[in-house]
Amino acid sequence: MRAEIINVTDEIKQAISLLRRHLDWDQAVRRLDWLNNKAEDPNLWNDASEAQKLMRERQQLDDSINGVRALDQQLNDNVELIAMGEDEGDDSIVKEAEEALKTLRTEANRRQVEAMLSGEADSNDTYVEVHSGAGGTESQDWANILLRMYTRWAERQGYKVELLEVHDGEEAGIKSATILVKGHNAFGWLKTESGVHRLVRISPYDSAARRHTSFSSIWVYPVVDNSINIEINESDCRIDTYRSSGAGGQHVNTTDSAVRITHIPSGIVVACQQERSQHKNRAKAWDMLRARMYEAELMKREAAANAEAASKSDIGWGHQIRSYVLQPYQLVKDLRTGVESTAPSDVLDGELNEFMEAALAHRISGKPDLGADAE
Repeated sequence: MRAEIINVTDEIKQAISLLRRHLDWDQAVRRLDWLNNKAEDPNLWNDASEAQKLMRERQQLDDSINGVRALDQQLNDNVELIAMGEDEGDDSIVKEAEEALKTLRTEANRRQVEAMLSGEADSNDTYVEVHSGAGGTESQDWANILLRMYTRWAERQGYKVELLEVHDGEEAGIKSATILVKGHNAFGWLKTESGVHRLVRISPYDSAARRHTSFSSIWVYPVVDNSINIEINESDCRIDTYRSSGAGGQHVNTTDSAVRITHIPSGIVVACQQERSQHKNRAKAWDMLRARMYEAELMKREAAANAEAASKSDIGWGHQIRSYVLQPYQLVKDLRTGVESTAPSDVLDGELNEFMEAALAHRISGKPDLGADAE
């Protein structure tokens, strides 16, 4: 078997192994058997809502398990075909089986991405918050660059982006901003972007043209729908109104229509200034708070997300997840997965899928982080 095809088969085997681990294979098979038996119970449909939920779970598990089994079977069949063709000297059989394996690799990669995006809220729309770190104008400009980067990424994916809130910097850039990204699997794709992002460049604001390091943080949390019940006591919240900030002109709000809600027990703060109506901004802010509270609950159940929460505790050295170096060389490096790009301009223009896919796969594989000091 040619070295190239050996590599292809190894990639497929690794994908199958990761898919099995992600499913928790033995438990998933037992659960599917239980659901199949449950489907035969004539009393199941006494509760239509619960029945529909179980049947959706059954269909998803069935698709996932049979998909992995099909990959495994096709891999073995084509490897046997290659061995048979080589023994018989039939190059046409070998070539056909090799092409089938390459197609199978594509299918295995597709199923890996689907598995990565099968979390509880992965299919939901998502909020993305950007916060500048210490460093004044430098960090505020960097936060603005990150805001543009995620907006461009979302547009490339065909998602709709709404700017909900922005606090402009004193001289340039932004202190913070929140966008709403709408589209299927928006949260699933963006969830691994939470953390601190580090920029190294020659400062456009330094007359001596010195190199500066800036930090800004990204915080991603899913939009929750009405089927998810999040109880919040209004007595635990402080509601502030203020005048919306903006670039100026005739459309600037002249009333205190922007709304900020602080959940006192948790310290969670959300704000919205998108609408001219204080009533509408208040409603959206409550939705954002529910989403943040839900995301906090998800974090308790997901060990990987706990690491992300720790990364937000300090926007500075030792907490970054990705480094963007523009000077003295050009390199973007994810410090969790080791994925690199020597085209920072493309990354900052929204080409992030390679980084996101690697971070999602990293969650499934459970490999340790490379560390914040990896360069």
